[in-house]
Amino acid sequence: MANESEIITGKNFDSPDETRRPFEKGQIDVITVGGLTFYRETLEPGWQWSKHVKPVVGGESCQRFHVKIFLAGRQRIRMNDGTEMEFGPGDVAIMHPGHDAWVVGDEPNVLIELADIVKRQG
Repeated sequence: MANESEIITGKNFDSPDETRRPFEKGQIDVITVGGLTFYRETLEPGWQWSKHVKPVVGGESCQRFHVKIFLAGRQRIRMNDGTEMEFGPGDVAIMHPGHDAWVVGDEPNVLIELADIVKRQG
């Protein structure tokens, strides 16, 4: 019988467990590995939370906690207090509830979301 130190598991986002298209200009590929769930979000140029997600979920701003690792493209975040930051490839961001976000430029924004951390905070 193998012990946990002898177990290795993995998956690839190119063969996701599920693909979601919950709003216009966005796709979310979902994988669960070793009991942890991860999202790969692909957001098209022109995507903005307040234009494309707000009509689906409601509220004045995004009320989710996020932990994101950016792989391609750029995304700008504006907190409700007016603080703004822009993220691109190689950046890691932690975003608390109360923000808007949008794709910057003409390249899709691709990022990994640590979904289980988001669920624990929510």
